[in-house]
Amino acid sequence: MSDGGAGPASGTGASSGPTSVRLDVWLWSARLMPTRSAATAACRGGHVRRNGEPVKAAQRISVGDELRVRSPGREKIVVVTRILTKRVGAPIAREAYEDHSPEPVPQLAAAPPRRERGTGRPTKRERRQFERLRGRDQHPWSEDER
Repeated sequence: MSDGGAGPASGTGASSGPTSVRLDVWLWSARLMPTRSAATAACRGGHVRRNGEPVKAAQRISVGDELRVRSPGREKIVVVTRILTKRVGAPIAREAYEDHSPEPVPQLAAAPPRRERGTGRPTKRERRQFERLRGRDQHPWSEDER
């Protein structure tokens, strides 16, 4: 059965396996993206870079390429160590790349204060205090008007 590619580099008949594969296929196979269409959309949106350069979904990647995949609130940096052409289980997928991603930014440790149930809506003063505590200060001109 053929994977639709041309030439020996994309076929699976060679004993050593393929030497390169489409980026969107690899992202999906390595479980970095839930679907191939999501991988293609991420490439089209400029959220995927190979060796620092924006890359299209159809471009070929090979072992040793560094990929930076941005997702909401996080950037995943991986180095390809194995070429995958089919989706595999999570333990095997983790062996296909080295993860060099920075640690995620720690979230706010303590939950913001909660009002007692049944006390009604917060007053303007209480709301402003909550906003300051959460780091979401009001507009700059509201401070000048007081």
